[in-house]
Amino acid sequence: MRALVTGGAGFIGSNIVSHLIGEGHTVVVLDNLLSGYRQNLDPFPQVQFVQGDVRDAAVVERATKGVEVVFHLAASVGNKRSIEHPIDDAEINVLGTLRVLEAARRNGIRKVVFSSSAGIFGELKTIPIREDHPVEPDSPYGASKLGAEKLCLAYAKLYPLECVGLRYFNVYGVNQRYDAYGNVIPIFAHLILRGAPITIFGDGEQTRDFVNVRDVVQANYKAAMTRGVSDAFNIASGTRITINQLAALMRVASGLPVQIEYSAPRKGDVRHSLADISAAANAFGYPPTVDLHTGLCEYMAWVK
Repeated sequence: MRALVTGGAGFIGSNIVSHLIGEGHTVVVLDNLLSGYRQNLDPFPQVQFVQGDVRDAAVVERATKGVEVVFHLAASVGNKRSIEHPIDDAEINVLGTLRVLEAARRNGIRKVVFSSSAGIFGELKTIPIREDHPVEPDSPYGASKLGAEKLCLAYAKLYPLECVGLRYFNVYGVNQRYDAYGNVIPIFAHLILRGAPITIFGDGEQTRDFVNVRDVVQANYKAAMTRGVSDAFNIASGTRITINQLAALMRVASGLPVQIEYSAPRKGDVRHSLADISAAANAFGYPPTVDLHTGLCEYMAWVK
């Protein structure tokens, strides 16, 4: 199979590239390197790398030639970034996705696997959350991801193109670098290793469903290889812990003391999060297998 990974030099994308190469597939990566890292692809010299932006129709058209499956991960990520830069967020996440879908339609691509987000839900009304939960995003990021997801599913209805939207909860793991806009785990890891205090917003009793990137890779691959499936699915661990508990686990994983400072809650952050992942299990056999302790130890070793 020849596959295109947009955002393939980034955190999740580079892990998908690694898996695809390991399975013997031919891989094209499209990335503008604004948040991705070219060095993430250094172990894979056989990858065809196209430096460009998903908003550029000509570049996307060129990258999709001869491709069977597109893993579309290129995105502007994070609530905070989207609140500060809502226009960029919408252009990249919505218009960029539309460029990918149009190229996929024109080039006869079999499937697009789109990286969506649990941010589409907003504050959760029921726990655990199923795919049919109301979608009321609390940030431009959540709104743009929802719009892009809906475009994917609309194309699947209109054209002979299968589309799967994977709604990631809190993903962490190898190749995830420190970013003040990003996931709490790399932020905490960066500060812990520097001996600096970590900041917990609110009382720390908010809960999150953390999923290791190795499980996310399996979800992408299984969704791509399973024919006849077009829909949106939660991708998570199906478990949750508080941020206070996370800090304690990271102390164990790092072997270092953790200083905690508390601050006011942030706008756009949900209080609790927990996914029902049974739909993905039933549709394409999604199996979360990496427990949080194991994943954190692996991640902290990589960060060090």
